Amino acid sequence: MNLDDNDLFRDAMGDVTPLKDTTSTLWLKSPSTKAPRHPPRDPEQENFLTRGYLDIVPLNTPLEYKADGIQQGVLDKLRKGEYRLDASLNLLRQPVETCRQALFNFMVQAHKQGLRNLLIIHGKGRDDESHANIVRSYLARWLTQFDDVQTFCAAQAQHGGAGALYVGLRKTDKARLDNRERHAKRSR
Repeated sequence: MNLDDNDLFRDAMGDVTPLKDTTSTLWLKSPSTKAPRHPPRDPEQENFLTRGYLDIVPLNTPLEYKADGIQQGVLDKLRKGEYRLDASLNLLRQPVETCRQALFNFMVQAHKQGLRNLLIIHGKGRDDESHANIVRSYLARWLTQFDDVQTFCAAQAQHGGAGALYVGLRKTDKARLDNRERHAKRSR
């Protein structure tokens, strides 16, 4: 069976639930230093993701992150696409400020819903200064500003390859409690 890329994408994304779209206005601020990491707790919370000066990540440098205390095996499984995706965000051809707002709102919703594994599609660029690579470079900065983000890495080819990221989030307190109760019942 020979499926084209669109059919493959639709097939891979069939069970992913999109979160609500957002739009925003562009606000320019002076360059700032790296913002502290924050958990997205309150939906009315102001977007803390930094703006301004950006160190562009070269296209040939894979994006990958593992928070302190996270086992290498977790990142390895994420890199292989072994976790079920809970939701996805498409940032293709969006202005940077729109991407910033959409990512913030997406992460707030993901936290509220207790989601664990996300796909963020940013696109592929032909050179380091391409729009897709600028968005990709901002994502590398922004994702580390969320306490809930434990890992991220480039997606498998069927999910967008170098044009997308898998993002692994920390379990919510409720999910941890549910897991403990489930394991306690099993050991009785």
